[in-house]
Amino acid sequence: MSRLDSFINRVIAQRECLNAACAEIAGREGVVFELGLGNGRTFDHLRERLPGREIFVFERSPAAHPKSMPDEAHLIIGDVTKTLPAAVERFAGRVVLLHSDLGSADLEENARLARFLSGTIPPLLAEGAIVLCDPALDLPRAERLQLPPTVQKDRYYMYRWKMRAAQPASAIQESF
Repeated sequence: MSRLDSFINRVIAQRECLNAACAEIAGREGVVFELGLGNGRTFDHLRERLPGREIFVFERSPAAHPKSMPDEAHLIIGDVTKTLPAAVERFAGRVVLLHSDLGSADLEENARLARFLSGTIPPLLAEGAIVLCDPALDLPRAERLQLPPTVQKDRYYMYRWKMRAAQPASAIQESF
């Protein structure tokens, strides 16, 4: 598959999974986490689909188009391995949608990232929260959801958090 076709498949998967997740959380209270801003396309899509919803974006080096930038209060700048654990106390049990777009072509780095996220995000998630990501995560308390029919198998991953772990913020695994 060409890199162009791979990119097209990835953005179609993102759009379809984001649309499904937004429908799932409609009417539920809670915040949204977008891990990785990049060009701001998925943040802009979330903002359009979830008007009025607080969306917190985590980004190491914000450089998105000005129209696709969150306001200062909703942009958390720095390495996600430091900023996400620091957010646990503030947002514990309040995140109803978490989208991680941090993966890369480096499979070893993706595996490290997956271990980090799997150990860090559980205390953040509200019961029934939706998690969207690539690569796959190890979330024993989550149900892996069926992807929308237009998304290739294992191209993206969707989970529903079944129950919030009763663990303090200090129990976050140090995976890095």
